Amino acid sequence: MNFLYRIILKINTIWKSIYKNAYIEICKARGMKVGEGVIFIEAPAFGSEPYLIEIGDRTKITAGCTFINHDGAMYVIRSMEKYADARNFGRIKIGENCFIGNNCTFLPGAKMGNNCILGAGSVLSSSMPDNSVYAGVPAKFICTIEEYGNKALRNNVMYPRELEKNRSQLDAYIKKNLPHTYKPVKQPTPLP
Repeated sequence: MNFLYRIILKINTIWKSIYKNAYIEICKARGMKVGEGVIFIEAPAFGSEPYLIEIGDRTKITAGCTFINHDGAMYVIRSMEKYADARNFGRIKIGENCFIGNNCTFLPGAKMGNNCILGAGSVLSSSMPDNSVYAGVPAKFICTIEEYGNKALRNNVMYPRELEKNRSQLDAYIKKNLPHTYKPVKQPTPLP
């Protein structure tokens, strides 16, 4: 039975890959600009105006991301005479060498600078300067890329780097050797 499940999972993986690649190519044919070396873990939802999106070189976009190029809420106010002509479109630009965490949403007019990280589940409704880390709803400044890198080095997990060439060996090593330590509990801020 395990063999059958593995076949089903493999077919699903192949289908998702075909769909992702086809969808991205269609969006590019419609005018979306995608730089060199961009990695899509899954196909994001690029909205109905992919030609308003630009993604820089060496950027990684993880699963469940959404690009919203227009404000559909205009539907509500256009029924009022004063707002009959209300329309709102905006370009979205992602810089070079960026990382976008799972389930992020970009709103019209949002821009990520170069060398930026957007934390999982964030909603970017404004712009991020180069070399910054943002997260939250709406996304706000967390730290600089250098501060993030220094923190990463303090929390670095050491293992034989040659294991990265063989994922199953790396998984086995990490499973066996990673200590069972967890982050401390954050104490709530007392109310005034």
